[in-house]
Amino acid sequence: MEYKLEIIETIGKIVVFILTLLSFFLFTVKTTNKISNRIFGIYLLLIAFDLIGFFTNRTIEYPIIHNLKLASSLLQLPLFYLYVLSACYSNFKIIINHLGHFLLFLIFFIFLYKTNSSSQAILAYEIILEIQFLIYILAIFITLKKYKVVYLENYSNANYAIYKWLFQITAFTCLAHSFVLLRWYLSNSLFQKYVLNINILISFSVLSITIFFVLKALYQPKLFTGVNINLNPVKSLLVNEETKTDVSTENTYIQKLTSFMEKEKPYLDFELTLQKLASQTDIPEKELSILINHHLNKHFFDFINEYRINDARKLLTDPTKKELTVLEILYQVGFNSKSSFYTAFKKATNQTPLEFRKSKS
Repeated sequence: MEYKLEIIETIGKIVVFILTLLSFFLFTVKTTNKISNRIFGIYLLLIAFDLIGFFTNRTIEYPIIHNLKLASSLLQLPLFYLYVLSACYSNFKIIINHLGHFLLFLIFFIFLYKTNSSSQAILAYEIILEIQFLIYILAIFITLKKYKVVYLENYSNANYAIYKWLFQITAFTCLAHSFVLLRWYLSNSLFQKYVLNINILISFSVLSITIFFVLKALYQPKLFTGVNINLNPVKSLLVNEETKTDVSTENTYIQKLTSFMEKEKPYLDFELTLQKLASQTDIPEKELSILINHHLNKHFFDFINEYRINDARKLLTDPTKKELTVLEILYQVGFNSKSSFYTAFKKATNQTPLEFRKSKS
């Protein structure tokens, strides 16, 4: 039993040290994503503060610190939610309304202090903590879903790095929380002897997640680009009667758009967005969004990449362009990454670019 406690204590110290170090990095690194990094840094510090219970129980000797440690758990999910918003949206700003996310923390800090952390107070705290967890996790997944839809409807290059990153850490958070729930169940059942084993499992899972955070910070320091917070999915635009256009105007817009795409080839710009294309074609942004994403029944992302893939097909089958590598071709047709080009090309042809070139030679 003693060696298990030593394992938990050692891992706890390592995790707290790494989280604190990573937080310091996020506070000091030069980046355009200062708000996002600082929110995430504070979030990691709160987790580190919570995890000191792995290797010391001395906070019990200081009621204020102990109650602060308990109540701070009610800050973690609100901060994580704000972090998701700041990472998803490039023009996110902290506003006065966001302070409402921290009311539960303040209420329970005072409540726990006034009741001397009685068993009834702790029970109420645990119930509210679980309810808060479910509400915020649901809000986070809804935010991520909206982000993905808005990205596909307004941007032409696949940049799922931020979506994958946020989805992964949300999934990890749910996994870690399931272990905590399992520990709570075991500690209140006939299987209390397994609680220590669950604590070891929690320790290793937290260490793994922490290492994952560090590797992401090292290998993808420019992970976050974000979309405009004012953009909404097309479905929400269709609800507004004012955005509807008559059939003749719609057909005019389609002809205008098709002609512009074929003659001017705006898709060769790898940073092309729906907003840019609306400006270039003189078609109102909302109408263009509805035209492509609803009437043509394609995401803007897919609509643009169809033109790029068609150009790539021509280059790959052109006998005078045999000297061009696949990498050169993907840049020529408007892609900016090999992975996004291969994914889009295989989706359209069921072949990789090299397979397609060989089959046509």
